[in-house]
Amino acid sequence: MVAVKSIAITLALFAGLGGGFYFGLAALGERLGAHGGWAVLFALLLVPIAVWLLFRIVALAVLQFFADEVVAAVEARHYPARAATACALPFRRDLANSLRGLRRALGYNALALPVAGLVMFTAIGPALVFLAVNAVLLGRELTDMAWLRHCDGDERGNPVSKSERLLMGAAIAGMMLVPVLNLVAPVIGAAAGTHLVLRRLERAGAA
Repeated sequence: MVAVKSIAITLALFAGLGGGFYFGLAALGERLGAHGGWAVLFALLLVPIAVWLLFRIVALAVLQFFADEVVAAVEARHYPARAATACALPFRRDLANSLRGLRRALGYNALALPVAGLVMFTAIGPALVFLAVNAVLLGRELTDMAWLRHCDGDERGNPVSKSERLLMGAAIAGMMLVPVLNLVAPVIGAAAGTHLVLRRLERAGAA
């Protein structure tokens, strides 16, 4: 159900953005005296590029509204003892986390643009730059979703190592490049991040 809700909202947002982008170009074309066909052409060229660049950011921001549901489902099925001590996040906190993650994603990707421009001549270079940036972002966001329910106020003490977060983030970022699979990749990533966090907590408790 989380996947259905997050996919529906993500697609609705992109449909709205695409429609707004088209009508904005059409209005600009009329003001400049251009033929309406140019607006259609620009929209057909630019909207897919915008979708490719922004999909990970928007999909992750949407998922964070339902993060507690994903984490709670994994906890209840695989870690019942941890589920009993988890602290559910209120809506205001979920919203704040989502907006904070959105700002980080936009900021990091904006900083990556000059680097991507420098390696544009390599063809594959820009894709690798954005893949690396989003691997870092996804690894952090998808494990923090679970850690915030168990952190006892220590939000920066995520027990999953940076290397593990980077590998998981890279895997999910790669999945988000594949059509159709990219729709469920954030939910898979949230579940995977929950397993990583709770396994570390169980090992620490056993030790």
